[in-house]
Formats: sequence, C-alpha cells, structure tokens
Amino acid sequence: MGVFFAFTILLTLTVTNKQQFATLLKKSRSDWILDTVGLCFQGIVIPLLQITVVYQIYNYLLPNYHQGWILPPLIAFLLSFVFVDYLYYWNHRLLHSRWLWRLHLVHHTVTEMQVLGTSRNTLWTSFFIIYLWVHALFIYLLQDPTLYIAGVTLTCGLDLWRHSAIAPTRNSLLYRLISNWLILPQDHAWHHARGVVACNYGANFKLWDKLHGTYYECEKAPDELGVRCSLSIYRKLFFPFGGKVLFFNALAVSEAAR
Repeated sequence: MGVFFAFTILLTLTVTNKQQFATLLKKSRSDWILDTVGLCFQGIVIPLLQITVVYQIYNYLLPNYHQGWILPPLIAFLLSFVFVDYLYYWNHRLLHSRWLWRLHLVHHTVTEMQVLGTSRNTLWTSFFIIYLWVHALFIYLLQDPTLYIAGVTLTCGLDLWRHSAIAPTRNSLLYRLISNWLILPQDHAWHHARGVVACNYGANFKLWDKLHGTYYECEKAPDELGVRCSLSIYRKLFFPFGGKVLFFNALAVSEAAR
C-alpha cells in the first residue's frame, strides 16, 4: 500500500508539471508498452512469486528454519534497508558487466527521468535481481518480519522517487538533510546519462559508491539520457540480444564498471 501511495504521489506531481507532462505526451507507443508491462510485472507478478513460489522453495529447502530468527525490530529494518542495499549495489554492478549487460540494457533505454520508467526491463531480468530471492528468504526466516517489510517498502518508494524528475533543489532544506547519504534523482540521472555508465550504482545509500570509488556528482544535469538500440519491442521484453547498440556497447560498459 505504501508503494502504491508513493507511486500515486509521484505520478500526480509528474502530470501536473507542464514540462514533465509534455515529455509524457512524447513517449512512443513501444515505450508506453515497456513501462506499463514492467510496472505490472515488478509491482504485481514479482511480489506474488515472492510470497508463493520462492517462499515455498525456502520452506522445502529450510523446513527447520521457518520463523527461527528473532531480531529486534530496528535490526530487522536495518537488515532490509542497509544490508540488502549493499548486496544490491554489487548485484547492480554485476548487471553492468559484459556477462549480464544485455539483461539490463533495456532499463537504460529510458531517455527521461520518469517514475513510469522505473521498472522498464526485460521481464526475466527480475530473476537476476537479488530482491526477489533475498526478501523472500528473510521474510521466511524472521519470526516477526514487520519492520523488515517496512524497510522493503521504503526502498521501493525511494526507487520510484530516484527514477523520477521530482528532485529537491540544492538550496532546499530537504536537500541539505539527505543529500550526503541518500541517492537522489539527480544522482541517479548520471547513472542513466548517455555514455556515462560507471557511476552511482547504489539504491538507497551513496555510501557504497563512495566506498568503492563509483560515486559521481555534478551540479548540472546530464545533456542526454539513455541507450539507443535497434531491438524490437518483442526483443526488449523477452530476448534482448543481437541488434545494434549505439553510444556504448557491452564491452564499454564492462570496462567502465571494473
């Protein structure tokens, strides 16, 4: 419910902004399909798989560990919001390697920072993102996963915000309070910048990028966003191999991400 509420707020702010609404009207039919299918898949199918199939896999593999972890609520929250965030940082870098880049390529075809493009991806890429597996595991293990799930919800909300153009200005109180530690939309925009791919892999925290030398900050926004490729919409959704990728290719991404 919290994620849907965040999505609704961000979408409302987008459509009520004349400039951002104009970019929505310019979206191609294939982009609308990619974004709508991606949001439905990530927002409905993946959570259902987590609480059914993946949860039952752990029930089969770890029958004696169900609700066996008793953690203080704060630790359960930090497990989700901080520890899993660090795991995702490396997961994200791996998706930019020469081995997995094509599975992540479609996400980088967004040319505008918009909340609707948050889940644009080849559908089965979700199975290579740790959230599907790790969240189900910890929810299975924890005796009380309430605060863990709260951390998941907050992470999802920040993910939607990070991909939007609803960014705090540099002289605002909000920017001063959170800019030193949270990845902001303007930070993530540089991750999507055309030709600039080896930076800002973090989801929640800037700490991981700063720690591993992949953080990049710039006062101005990128000139252009997104990868241009010749893949059909069918290939983007199901088989993102072949075709021509302009501006940078899998090898360039791999070299930059080392």
